[in-house]
Amino acid sequence: MTLYHYDLHVHTSNVSPCAHVQAEEVVRLYAQAGYTGIVITDHYYDRFFQRLEPLPWRDKIARYLEGYHLAKKAGEKLGVDVFLGAELKLNNSLNDYLVYGVNEEFLLEYPALYQLELEQLYRLLRTNGMLLYQAHPFRNYMDRVDPALLDGIEVFNGNPRHNSRNHLALVYAKARGLKMVSGSDFHQIVDLASGGIILDDRPADNRDLVRALDDLDLPRLIGRWP
Repeated sequence: MTLYHYDLHVHTSNVSPCAHVQAEEVVRLYAQAGYTGIVITDHYYDRFFQRLEPLPWRDKIARYLEGYHLAKKAGEKLGVDVFLGAELKLNNSLNDYLVYGVNEEFLLEYPALYQLELEQLYRLLRTNGMLLYQAHPFRNYMDRVDPALLDGIEVFNGNPRHNSRNHLALVYAKARGLKMVSGSDFHQIVDLASGGIILDDRPADNRDLVRALDDLDLPRLIGRWP
């Protein structure tokens, strides 16, 4: 039986200033690691877009999507599925949120998502068929939020430069019936293929990936817990 490996938390240095690997190289590395696909979750927050002033919003989004588009093109050559996501930080919190199912049209229609309250963001995403997960919710500076405003949480974050306390996230998700995802939080080569999920079926597109995640009550997660 063929199994499909997906990393749900990947950054490119083309867009995320904290990342150190260009989009095309990211895809090549994941192809070598045997992954079926990745989700590009470059950082979406106020300072990124403020640095692009006085560009119109359409041009700002074009800049934000550069890493994804380069990765997508490389993935088509190497047989790696590349889906668009985002790691979003709201203005009123230090928390990070992973968005799955997002697309360019949505990002253009609803500018400056970081200005929203969490409840507004969650309802907007769900109305448009997207999912919202809190990333690494047990890092020191994170606050846990009302589970009713999330689809789930990231229970394994593979970034070795942060103490994400993944074991606590796993217990928390199970106790509250939250859906679970895992991701490498890839920024550097050392982060490669340390997290992700395993699917029985290969998603055809981004919406298919959302359906797969939404149906996962007991996902097969990639990661090492204490």
